[in-house]
Amino acid sequence: MDSPASQASAHDTVPARATPPRRYARSKLFSRLLPAAIALVCVAGFFLWRYLASYESTDDAQVDAHLYPVSARVTGYVTKVNVDDNQWVRRGTVLVEIDSKDYDVAVQKAQADLANADATAQSLNITVPITSVNTSSQLTFSASGVEDASAGVVAAEKQLAAAHAQVEEAEANNVKAQDDVQRYKRLVEKQNVSEQTYDQAIAAAKANAAAVSAARANEAAALQAVQQARNRLSQAQATHRTAQTGPQQVASTRARALSAAADVQQKRASLRQAELNLQYTKILAPVDGQVNKTVVVGMNVQPGQQLLTIVPLDEVWITANFKETQLKYMRPGQRVDATLDSNGRTYHGHIDSIGGATGPLFSVLPPENATGNYVKIVQRIPVKVVLEPGENRDRQLRPGMSVLPAVYLR
Repeated sequence: MDSPASQASAHDTVPARATPPRRYARSKLFSRLLPAAIALVCVAGFFLWRYLASYESTDDAQVDAHLYPVSARVTGYVTKVNVDDNQWVRRGTVLVEIDSKDYDVAVQKAQADLANADATAQSLNITVPITSVNTSSQLTFSASGVEDASAGVVAAEKQLAAAHAQVEEAEANNVKAQDDVQRYKRLVEKQNVSEQTYDQAIAAAKANAAAVSAARANEAAALQAVQQARNRLSQAQATHRTAQTGPQQVASTRARALSAAADVQQKRASLRQAELNLQYTKILAPVDGQVNKTVVVGMNVQPGQQLLTIVPLDEVWITANFKETQLKYMRPGQRVDATLDSNGRTYHGHIDSIGGATGPLFSVLPPENATGNYVKIVQRIPVKVVLEPGENRDRQLRPGMSVLPAVYLR
């Protein structure tokens, strides 16, 4: 008969015989589930890899926009500022007004100068045809005057020749008469002729002497007439030479008329410039946007001095600086989702373009890699992302804000 201890031992060993089948069942179940779990993990890992490989993202991205500096174009005293800081303005809004009194006076002066130049030009345009007609008639008249003066010289010279012949004739007659007086005087002394004949000879001698004086006077008058005729000829020839310069006179008058017309154009341009300067006393907004101003009433501004800056919040874009290793499959037109850090909102857009060079090359002092101790650093390329229409309707995107863009490659 078994002892109580042996019975207890036998009782304890009975459950131990049932343990191996349980362990075997659990091991068999684990061996079946393990491949399924591994397959599930592989499938999930594959899809996770596919998802992560379908886009590229970077935290080096910010909102950008063209900031429009508004500057003065004329010198003047600021009389009025029509906007406040951070005010939204529309294109064409009058932002600043400069004192326009000096520019009003300049416009009036330019108008007066233009009217004066215009009147001068009209006068010279009238003078040109008159000068042409006058010079043509003067040329004809002077040619006729030369012919008449030449004929007068010829006639005077003929009269001089005739007067000279009369002087010679009178002198010859006078010599004969004087000889007759001497001859009759000897005959009267011998009483060969009567005293009456002698007296007649003396009278004839006196008459011939008077005739010589008259002939010489006529000759002197004829000589003076010749000189006067020659003077008239010289004057007529000078007048004719002056008349022959008629084309040059017409050309000179026409040149003055052209110069006056050019002066009119210059004065008109000066008037236009004065009017523009008057318009520039009102400084307008070039685009729609939000104002950041530095100008106040009472400032004396100079041309080119910046007075305000306009931020066009409707024309913002995103500049994302991707690593060069991320650009392998990146192309313009790919969809982009950008999350704004300030409000967590996701904005939709697409790639507009990829920068032509790395960011450091656009800096003031580009890096110099030609050194002995070169360490390769992954460079970043700026990628421009534009938003889809209406995405920034609430104008929450402000230049300089940080965003987290994701570019979907597939």
